[in-house]
Amino acid sequence: QVQLVESGGGLVQPGGSLRLSCTISESIRKYNAVDWYRQAPGTQREVVATVFSTGPSFYADGVKDRFTISTDVGMNTVYLEMHNLKPEDTATYYCHVYRDVLGDGSDYWGQGTQVTVFS
Repeated sequence: QVQLVESGGGLVQPGGSLRLSCTISESIRKYNAVDWYRQAPGTQREVVATVFSTGPSFYADGVKDRFTISTDVGMNTVYLEMHNLKPEDTATYYCHVYRDVLGDGSDYWGQGTQVTVFS
């Protein structure tokens, strides 16, 4: 069973920064896409940023120019650097990985880490 372990969430004031980490229990090279999602109470889970095995990364509107997704292949870790945080960024953030092997897709989720932006 693949495990994704997130860390780095916490409380921060508006304008502050946090770095989320997600360590995957197997090689990150196996995955076509590695994402960060978030879910605020009463809302649907939404993708925040995606790094693909090929091609440019994707960022949701509203986080472009503030968030950066990156990977450390050697550490099998994906990061989400978040700057200029706003109250609307408050949510549980989830790490997600996806792979497609000959048309057979599979994905895995982390347990989530809470980010709270308060003034």
